[in-house]
Amino acid sequence: MATAGIDFASSYRLSIGGELVEAAESFDVYNPATGAVLAKAPAGTVDQLDTAVAAAKAAFPGWSRLSWDEREGYLTRFADALQAQSEELTTLLTLEQGKPRHSMAKGEVEAAIYWVREVAKRRLPREIIEETEQHVVETRSTPLGVVAAITPWNFPVLLGLWKIAPCLITGNTMVMKPSPYTPLCTLRFGEIAQGILPKGVLNIVSGGNELGQHLTAHPDIAKVSFTGSTATGKRVMESGAVNLKRVTLELGGNDPAIVLPDADYKDLIPKLFWAAFGNSGQWCIAIKRLYVHSDIHAAFVKEFVAYARDRKVGDGMDPDTDLGPIQNRMQFDKLKNLFADIAANGYAVPLGGTIDESRAGNFVPVTIVDNPPEQSRIVQEEPFGPVLPIIAYDDIEDVIARANQTPFGLAASVWGRDKAKAYEIASRLEAGTVWVNEIHIHGIDIPFGGHKQSGLGVENGREGLSEYTNTKVVMTAR
Repeated sequence: MATAGIDFASSYRLSIGGELVEAAESFDVYNPATGAVLAKAPAGTVDQLDTAVAAAKAAFPGWSRLSWDEREGYLTRFADALQAQSEELTTLLTLEQGKPRHSMAKGEVEAAIYWVREVAKRRLPREIIEETEQHVVETRSTPLGVVAAITPWNFPVLLGLWKIAPCLITGNTMVMKPSPYTPLCTLRFGEIAQGILPKGVLNIVSGGNELGQHLTAHPDIAKVSFTGSTATGKRVMESGAVNLKRVTLELGGNDPAIVLPDADYKDLIPKLFWAAFGNSGQWCIAIKRLYVHSDIHAAFVKEFVAYARDRKVGDGMDPDTDLGPIQNRMQFDKLKNLFADIAANGYAVPLGGTIDESRAGNFVPVTIVDNPPEQSRIVQEEPFGPVLPIIAYDDIEDVIARANQTPFGLAASVWGRDKAKAYEIASRLEAGTVWVNEIHIHGIDIPFGGHKQSGLGVENGREGLSEYTNTKVVMTAR
């Protein structure tokens, strides 16, 4: 099949059944750095979504019968085609999402392509679990069928391809609905895929929330993979119960970091800053609560503020920009409300705290809140923006209890020179991933998922691949 590049200046279309399909209506996609309309995206209809599901269902028998090696070949060619147009994807990602092109956007696209290429090499082999004189018992991993994927606006390229690669290599087909805030890159890599993958294997339909509701309840969908808010994840799970769909939910987090009194905190400050403020805090695993022992708290805050003060918030296309805008106006307004609460309660704000609404775009300053009460909104809620409470603590048992006192359990980190002590604390934190003296390390073979209301199931690793399959037992008499 052809792997020629696509025209990034052309209009956007849906990918359904191997064809690029127009939509009768469209919706505006905005550049968050300027507030101006960036492009018009196709508003797919429920009928078009049904057609996409039917195309994926029709493609499933042929795709699932291919060998793992044959499917790997298709995915490798897809990765090659993405790589050939990675510069265009990187620019488009910055324009629609806002993150700095030279750093986070470039890194996201590179990581996503790497993920496709490497996941394609993974296998779920048959295993003989019992062998006697009477029979042989083996387990196999068999594909589910048509998978629905719903992706968020904070990492649209990476999280989209995180879902596509394991879904397809395990023999499933897919219908993907991107966030209406950031559909453009997804539509483009869907367009790239149509020249490589068999018809109907990957379908992309953009549109409003009603499409997501229809997709998650669709009787021909076998599994839903969703990344987004906990509230929406609960609705996805409820909709999927109609026909007992498998679900993988990667949801919200209120991720704590604990800095122990023996930590070399001056060396940690850049790492902790970027772990909290990378992507302007629009990251489910960003540090949301930073607990620092009272022995070093005051000095830590002073040094942290000094480092943070020099970071530039601006247009992601500017090579001098460190942090881009908030991606959409809805999230921008939520942050305005949170900032108003911080001001109304008189919390200490040594940096930021005031949004300049006369400035075009959804820009929010880097904001640090010093030692707010544990029950304050800034501590209890996930802000999903560039604002961080730095909270003093005295007692290790108390800070562990405070870190765990949340309905979320996505990620956490512990920092200190005494590695055994840090490890012991990490073992008691209620989170799907806990880092000790490092953070935000991911890998193809490392499972990632949340505990409590931060999610259900995992992505990545053997466990993540298995989420796209059924376990089948075959017992054969000798």
